Amino acid sequence: MHPFVNTAVRAARRAGDLIVRGLTRFEGVEVANKGLNDFVTSIDRSAEAEIINILHTAYPHHAFLAEESGASGNSDTTWIIDPLDGTTNFMHGFPQFCVSIACQVRDTIEHAVIYDPMLQEIFTASRGGGAYLESKRLRVSKQRTLEGSLIGTGFPYSENLQHLDPYMAMLRSVMIKAAGVRRPGAAALDLAYVAAGRTDGFFEIGLKPWDTAAGTLLVREAGGLVGTLDGGEYRQNGNIIAGNPRVFMALVESFAPLLPSDLREAAIEQAHREAAARAASLIKSAAEDDTAG
Repeated sequence: MHPFVNTAVRAARRAGDLIVRGLTRFEGVEVANKGLNDFVTSIDRSAEAEIINILHTAYPHHAFLAEESGASGNSDTTWIIDPLDGTTNFMHGFPQFCVSIACQVRDTIEHAVIYDPMLQEIFTASRGGGAYLESKRLRVSKQRTLEGSLIGTGFPYSENLQHLDPYMAMLRSVMIKAAGVRRPGAAALDLAYVAAGRTDGFFEIGLKPWDTAAGTLLVREAGGLVGTLDGGEYRQNGNIIAGNPRVFMALVESFAPLLPSDLREAAIEQAHREAAARAASLIKSAAEDDTAG
């Protein structure tokens, strides 16, 4: 494995140990409310601090983007960290949560580690080097259609509740065709399961970079596709579809007639590009007129 991955694995395992110990004595864990049904615990913070300490000791000049402490440092290399993805599950003793660590160089995710401390499963990936569960190479599923598939999802909450109606329409379109829908409650682990072929696809509204940075690299390195709800380029923020290539396209096609304008990100991006091109053309024409005059 790449040295960055080895260091991130060590940090993830250390954070996982803290999380599991916290689970066994949750009565003493402090809980704060960040927003509507959005919680942070003292375990989130201590696990994040441990991860940053290990990474910073190894790479003192790197930057960090972490869920609880935010952005720090100034470097082309940034570690994107979710110390405990699935905090609500953790608080209830529901054993579906993970540690997610990704390494981004400039604008590209280069390395990824996702660790499930309950099952002690470590998922890793490096760009161009494949995705792995321990030493086993991962490949997305071979499911060919939405019919018969198993799809993961996450429900809108907090600031994304305005999208609840279109989300329910999307969920209904999947439920009609798929063999099953699962909502475990930890997006990073959901993406790792797509990479491992345990689910055929995944979609969710309103995610953050620390939710998806590691998982999206895993999916791509396992032969899958990642995009926005309308199939555009996913930029580690917002709304996402991931899956094996056929199921990914089936989800995009299924959602196409259901998306309101504010969820049609590919169309918005194209409109922005066209507007920028028109503006550049007008500026060029004006400059040419000034020169001619």
